[in-house]
Amino acid sequence: MTPGAPPRLAGTPATLVIDGRVHAGRALLVPRGELVHGCADILAEALAALPADVDRVDLDMGDVRFMDTAGLRFLDQLGGYSHRQAVPATVTNWHGQPLRILELAGLDTTDPLQATAHRPEPEPEPEPAPESAPSTAPTGPAERLHVLQEEVDQLRQAIASRPVIDQARGVLMALHACTSEEAWHILREASQLSNTKLRTVAAAVTASAESDGPPPPAEVRTALRTALGRLGR
Repeated sequence: MTPGAPPRLAGTPATLVIDGRVHAGRALLVPRGELVHGCADILAEALAALPADVDRVDLDMGDVRFMDTAGLRFLDQLGGYSHRQAVPATVTNWHGQPLRILELAGLDTTDPLQATAHRPEPEPEPEPAPESAPSTAPTGPAERLHVLQEEVDQLRQAIASRPVIDQARGVLMALHACTSEEAWHILREASQLSNTKLRTVAAAVTASAESDGPPPPAEVRTALRTALGRLGR
């Protein structure tokens, strides 16, 4: 495949870029980063930069690590382009948290464009029969949207915690000659064993590595030793 268009696009947010190549009329776009506010505008720029003779557009989403409800506008942008230009488009290779968001939104995870062009507005759900057992599953559009927003909010908090967690992983890697993945498992297990938030454990580990820094609380130290022991560190 030879370079075509667009080469590499960046903009607001800085957490998303789109690499692109065109070969034999097929455009392959590879978004990298996060589908958050502004992602639809970046996609619009990428699509506008494609040659006029493109007859197919495929997006490989394998490098998208996070998505909130703005990702649905991203899909709408691609669906609108496909409809206006009469060009087939696919959005494949979803995984991790973005895949979960598609599931909560009630979209086809193998071809979410099938459900984006004419997505209905949420409608009130009918009253259940008195003898019906209560259901905890989000069955209607309104319920799915509510669960989707709650999960996105929780994940936003996790995203905000990443810098201190990444620092703690670096500390553990330097002190115990472990891999990044092993450091992540140590932090997560220590959090679970000590019943302490992951961000708090990470902050304690990072602070203890500083000159004259305080040691982690006793329960966190014990949990860290246990987690390290299970890895043979």
